Amino acid sequence: MKDNLDNIFKNLEGKFDIEEPTIGHFNRFEARLNQPKTSNKKNNFKLFSFIAVAASVVLLFGIWLGTSFSNKGMELANVSNEMAETQSYFVSTIQKELSLIEDQRNSTTEQLINDALDQLKILEQQYNLLTLELRESTEDKRIIYAMISNFQQRIDILQSVLNQIEKVKQLKTKKNENFV
Repeated sequence: MKDNLDNIFKNLEGKFDIEEPTIGHFNRFEARLNQPKTSNKKNNFKLFSFIAVAASVVLLFGIWLGTSFSNKGMELANVSNEMAETQSYFVSTIQKELSLIEDQRNSTTEQLINDALDQLKILEQQYNLLTLELRESTEDKRIIYAMISNFQQRIDILQSVLNQIEKVKQLKTKKNENFV
């Protein structure tokens, strides 16, 4: 190891800076160290302010860009006023049916209701795909008919569940009447 250091110093011989600093060098260096640092803080504050403003602008641009290129589709209500009324009718009907079904939830109807809700989730996913397709081509009537059909299927499922719940209730009352 000592041989390596000796070799290194021999190779660097004559390349070291051995000049003496000029007179007053240490005083100037000490004066620089003792200078107030306000100018440096002002520069740092200006730089930080600039970076904060630039970051805000980039963030706002990113949000705008994200919303304009989002994967949200076009709702049926955006096609025309008549379609807006149609969508409103279907959505309100579905909400009413769902509230009626939730009122009927108990231990005997739990599985029936959960199965129906699973089917509704599948139809909702299909509807979301249709909204994306409608966004691509607003003039395609087949997509609009498929969206309306999707709403009708949801209502059919909900009405079917309500009918089945009613049958379960009737079976219960018949069984209870036979035991009395």
